[in-house]
Amino acid sequence: MPVTKSAKKALRRDRRRTKINLKVKKSSKAAVKLYRKKPTKTGLTKAYRELDRAAKKKYIHRNKASRLKSRLSKLLAGVTGKKA
Repeated sequence: MPVTKSAKKALRRDRRRTKINLKVKKSSKAAVKLYRKKPTKTGLTKAYRELDRAAKKKYIHRNKASRLKSRLSKLLAGVTGKKA
């Protein structure tokens, strides 16, 4: 357990940030998973939004978000037969 006042504040801050980070993580993973199961145009936009939000919050690297978005758009292109 923290002893100093600043360490106690840091612990509170870390717990708060952990909750926020988990929320971002779960929402982005859920959006991608849902889209992979049933690829639609609206699902693609939701997945893009969640991935961009995760990259902006630095939960994931921006290049990883870009890579995932690219793969998801290829998935839609394969289903519809044209580029997204």
